[in-house]
Amino acid sequence: MVLAGAPSAFAQAVSAPPSGTATATPEDAILLTVFLKHDQSRPLAELNAQLARQGFYKAFPPPGIEVVSWNVVMGVGQIVVLRLPATRLREINRVLEDTAWGAYRTEFFPTYDFKAVGLGEHEKAR
Repeated sequence: MVLAGAPSAFAQAVSAPPSGTATATPEDAILLTVFLKHDQSRPLAELNAQLARQGFYKAFPPPGIEVVSWNVVMGVGQIVVLRLPATRLREINRVLEDTAWGAYRTEFFPTYDFKAVGLGEHEKAR
């Protein structure tokens, strides 16, 4: 994360965090939907070579992060849903900044699991 106009002391203070080992528990789990929008101006082989040079598949996802789904969306790129402890959100951001940028533009949507609540409300309403 780089902030426009941020002093260099601040940039040094937010250097890469150590890799986490915490795994998500029901109390602290968030879901993170990550859009990896590929650069359509470049051929796939070139994008894959860049991802390999940057170590994308080696670093993503970090150990202990659950991949809920990972889909290719034609014309968009890839959509990855991760389950992780909220404390590891910054780590995911840094991994993607370091290894995916250039081949992908990224978008992030933090969410939480509402399925049980939604289905429970549906059943009560019947």
